[in-house]
Order: sequence, then structure tokens, then C-alpha cells
Amino acid sequence: MTENVTWLTQEAHDRLQSELERLSGPARTEIAERIAAARDEGDLKENGGYHAAREEQGKNEARIRELTEKLRHVQVGKPADDGTVEAGMVVVAEVAGDEMTFLMGSREIAGTTDLDVYSPTSPLGAAIDGKKVGESTSYTAPNGREIPVEIRSAKPFSG
Repeated sequence: MTENVTWLTQEAHDRLQSELERLSGPARTEIAERIAAARDEGDLKENGGYHAAREEQGKNEARIRELTEKLRHVQVGKPADDGTVEAGMVVVAEVAGDEMTFLMGSREIAGTTDLDVYSPTSPLGAAIDGKKVGESTSYTAPNGREIPVEIRSAKPFSG
């Protein structure tokens, strides 16, 4: 089990790194310039442009913190192909009698694929993290129902 590690393909890592550089450089400067220009207009209480730019600045800074933290705990490549469910694996499981195929990890690793993504900290993810092919377990759904799960396959995500 790999706590707090995000498995990323090289392409996904490069995409996130590029976004971080853009947000912390040109985007941050542009927002600061818009705030300064709006501040020069006078009364800040009724200055919609100023408040919009400040809100955008907050969102930009939050995304910078999120990317910085994610990239701090990143593992580029693929997890071992050993049939163990962990972040970076495409999992086929029978969940409450229905077969599901999903990616265990984060949305960033999935890129443009249409796979569903489950975090290792979600109820399903936490229940199956570290389980091997053929093992069964269960988790408690938000509605309180106990959901049975059987791992059918776990293969590294290839992008």
C-alpha cells in the first residue's frame, strides 16, 4: 500500500508540471496586474472587477498548492504488475454483483480516458487497497449498506 503516493504517467506528470509553472508564473502575474488596475479605480466596496480578480487569485493559489502537494508525492511510471490493488492500477471487481472496471488513484493520472476513478481514501478504495486478485472484502456505503467486493483483476494503468 502506498499512502499519499500519486502514480502518474510521464505525460501526466509533464502536463501537471507545465500547469504549475503557468499558474505560478504568467497567470499569477496577470491576476496581480488586474487586481492593481482595479484597485486604482477607487472604491473597492463596489468594484466588481477587483472582487472577481481577488476570487480568481484565491482559486489560482489553491490550485498551485494542490499541484505542489500532488507533485511532491508523485511516482512517475507504473506500480508493479503483481495483482495487488493500489494507486495506479486498473481494477476489475465485482461490486454488489455488478462487474466494474475503474482506475484506483486520482483524476490526474486518468488524463483523457473515460475510466471511472476511485481514490484510495474513498470507501471502496480504502476497502480494496492492498487486496490481491481473487480476494473478497466489503465496505460500508454512505447509506449504511454493506457492499461485497471481489477483486477480479488489477493491472497497471498505461495511459
